[in-house]
Amino acid sequence: MLLTTVALISGMNSPALAQAEKAEAEITAMMKEMKAVGISVAVVKGEDIVYTHSFGLKNIEQNTPLSDNDIFRIASISKSFSATSIMQLRDAGKLSVDDDFSKLVGFTVRNPKYPEKVITLKMVLSHRSSINDSQGYFNLDVINPARNPDYAKCYNDYEPDSKWQYCNLNYNMVGAVIERISGERFDRYVKKHILDPLGLYGGYNVDSLDAKRFVTLYEYDSVSTKFTAAPMAYVSKSEELKNYVMGYSTPLFSPTGGMKITATDLAKYMTMHMQHGTYKGVEIISKKSSKLMQKKISEEEGYAMAIMNYGDLIPGKVMVGHNGSAYGLYSAMFFEPKEKFGIVVITNGALPTYVKDFREVLRKAVNILYQDLVR
Repeated sequence: MLLTTVALISGMNSPALAQAEKAEAEITAMMKEMKAVGISVAVVKGEDIVYTHSFGLKNIEQNTPLSDNDIFRIASISKSFSATSIMQLRDAGKLSVDDDFSKLVGFTVRNPKYPEKVITLKMVLSHRSSINDSQGYFNLDVINPARNPDYAKCYNDYEPDSKWQYCNLNYNMVGAVIERISGERFDRYVKKHILDPLGLYGGYNVDSLDAKRFVTLYEYDSVSTKFTAAPMAYVSKSEELKNYVMGYSTPLFSPTGGMKITATDLAKYMTMHMQHGTYKGVEIISKKSSKLMQKKISEEEGYAMAIMNYGDLIPGKVMVGHNGSAYGLYSAMFFEPKEKFGIVVITNGALPTYVKDFREVLRKAVNILYQDLVR
């Protein structure tokens, strides 16, 4: 059994090593049950990462083992990087979450069934905008009245801010707002203002990253019971970038789901949020903005702004964070704000089953890590 990562963790005594071995044996057995291709995990206590490990394969065809140094496209956890960027601009006094979203994004964003109701930035960030993904979300033309005569299909029948519905288009528009307000291209903004200050390797631009570190993602076919690689997860955008329009072409980077990062670095980022905006003495957002970002807006769904409050992941705990699902990948980044522990789990392919509205493979891994390494 590989214990390389564990052995490197300072202060890990014999009982702790025994607990790590127990966790690894249980995760390995769980992976067989869930047919998981590979899994990377990280556990945080206080402000420190106390455990990281990678299991299984990075690439099935090449039989390449997965390592802690490998980076995943993490899907919807990416939204929190976009929301964090907005909070930075809020801290700088450049915008308010109560601003009219139309004025921020540069075209009219109004539900035609409720034309007098202002859709605010807060509504977009919290998925209470009444906007949907029915027309797609990788091009802002779909919701721009000047570009699409059928733009009204992007809106639901209910009044903005009256209901919650998860929507990827919301966050691809948020990415455009970040560019318009900051004057910086979205991928560069996140790197300069979040990743670099925290000392993290990753980003939204495939072409700026080391492709050798990309973890192959696999979609499971329940009919053939086989996994198929999903190369679209890491497609180069170099040609499209030649005609890039700041503040409009932003969905190219998928602010809603396109972050690429390791589980270990994601755990450091998570810890910043658990510590209300600061990690190892580096302030990314103010404590006030951090609390605002984490405060529940939709009570029933437990959703805030790219952060959700989840009371049924670990029995007896209300966990705060986000999950993701795309191209066969499943990801989870959740922390307990009072007890100050957090867990990151990312798999590049597994059975797509749910237990209580949460991917079973993630639920099982999180609970193993909690029981063996946190509790």
